[in-house]
Amino acid sequence: MRHSLIAKIAVAISLILLSTMGLFAYINIEQLDKLLFEEAVIDADKLSETIIRTTHYHMLENNLKRAYQIIDEVGTQRGTIERIRMVNKLGTVTHSTDPKEIGLLLDKKAEACSMCHSGSSPLVHATTMNRSRIFKNREGKEVLGIAKAIYNEERCFTAPCHFHPKEAKVLGVLDVIVSLEQMHLKVYSYRNEIIILTTLQIGLIAICLTVLIQRLVNRPVKSLVRHAHLVGSGELDAKVAIANRDELGELAEAFNNMTHNLKKARAELEDWGKTLEGKVEERTDQIRKIQAQLVHSEKLASLGELVAGIAHEINNPLTGILVFASLLSNDTKLDPALKGDLDLIVKETQRCAKIVKGLLDFSRESIPQKKPSSVNAIMDETLTLICNQACFHDVGVIKEYNPDLPEMPLDPNQIEQVFINMLLNACHAISGLGEIRIRTGFDQERDEICVAISDTGCGIPEEVLPKIFDPFFTTKENKGTGLGLSVSYGIIEAHGGSIDVQSTIGAGTTFTIHLPLSHDGALESASASNQPSSSKGTA
Repeated sequence: MRHSLIAKIAVAISLILLSTMGLFAYINIEQLDKLLFEEAVIDADKLSETIIRTTHYHMLENNLKRAYQIIDEVGTQRGTIERIRMVNKLGTVTHSTDPKEIGLLLDKKAEACSMCHSGSSPLVHATTMNRSRIFKNREGKEVLGIAKAIYNEERCFTAPCHFHPKEAKVLGVLDVIVSLEQMHLKVYSYRNEIIILTTLQIGLIAICLTVLIQRLVNRPVKSLVRHAHLVGSGELDAKVAIANRDELGELAEAFNNMTHNLKKARAELEDWGKTLEGKVEERTDQIRKIQAQLVHSEKLASLGELVAGIAHEINNPLTGILVFASLLSNDTKLDPALKGDLDLIVKETQRCAKIVKGLLDFSRESIPQKKPSSVNAIMDETLTLICNQACFHDVGVIKEYNPDLPEMPLDPNQIEQVFINMLLNACHAISGLGEIRIRTGFDQERDEICVAISDTGCGIPEEVLPKIFDPFFTTKENKGTGLGLSVSYGIIEAHGGSIDVQSTIGAGTTFTIHLPLSHDGALESASASNQPSSSKGTA
């Protein structure tokens, strides 16, 4: 059998209230019973004191008849006073409202006497509560008895009517027995009222809780359950109405967000399904390009090894030719007509040596010697070094540095060589007046520093762009070896970076160098660290 949430909560709270309020009512009734009992004891004690004071004068005149008459008149209050009796110091009942008790000798263990005679010697003084007792009368009803001592005052042992020894402390005891029926009736009445009020209060609270839970909890929960069923059946356009800005309202909002995200995810999956074929073709094309890059890199690695061997073989005889040609050119015995030819040999030999040096730089495994360096400072040193060259006289250099760039681990000499190659290429691409714009910045998403060098030169044709980082490729007629960009790319790649290029014919070219802030250093193999990848450089 299914029980609703509202019923469970109402029953649980009602049981908690019943337990707590029942305990409170029990404690309250017990306290009331104790309080009424104490008041009954005090009233009985006051009554005893009143009787003793009232009969004291008649006792002094030895008018026992009048004293006993007063006691009998007080004892006629039926319903309140059960019995009044006077006991002398020997334990004999000298008078009682019950004539059957007159002359009765009470034992020290009797209820009226045991309170003071329980020890080895009788007590002279006792507290009011210690002098009280509760017992049942002949009819089985609970009554209260209180014994009050009649002390031997000075007027008693000096009275002319009779004589009491001065040493006597107590002359007798007045024992008053009152009914507790009225007290019990009050307690029972109060208990019944408490039970009725508690029941009504619990019922009222249960009704209020039921209404509140129905409105604040049950309805929102049912709405969430309906929404969950709709979402489970595929209705992702359904929304839960947010009535309150509490925890259930937050839960309803979370349900709505979840439904929105599910709808979005389903739309993306459908879109992926529709465009999967195109994405597969795109990925296949990327893989084909990567394979082409790998093949190209292997070719460059093989070429680097071949170039290194040829350069070493040529360098030794070339050095001999240069040395002997220089010596002959400076020999005083040389025919002046031959000096021009020797100078030409020296010049062309030096040109060959420069080409060989470029070949060695291209093939040599160069591990960067990194240290914390500033890209902006290296660029300023490079400009100071080359800006005095003739090609820069008609070219304006505009610097747009980011002053907040952090230092990073670099090989300053290698990076300076890259900047020199880039700036010289930019300057050579400009014929006449023009400008070179240098920008530095930080890419937070890729965590790298970027250096962009833009010129207003002639631009690079689109069909040439994939080849500019190939060794020995150059667009300069009778100038250069075609190794500058190849060496530069190898240096940047050894630093973990890359070079991008964008160019427009007639508008100019922009080379962008990307240097990551975190890079572990040199690569292990010469082919990987020094040989450029043309496809990556033209991205």
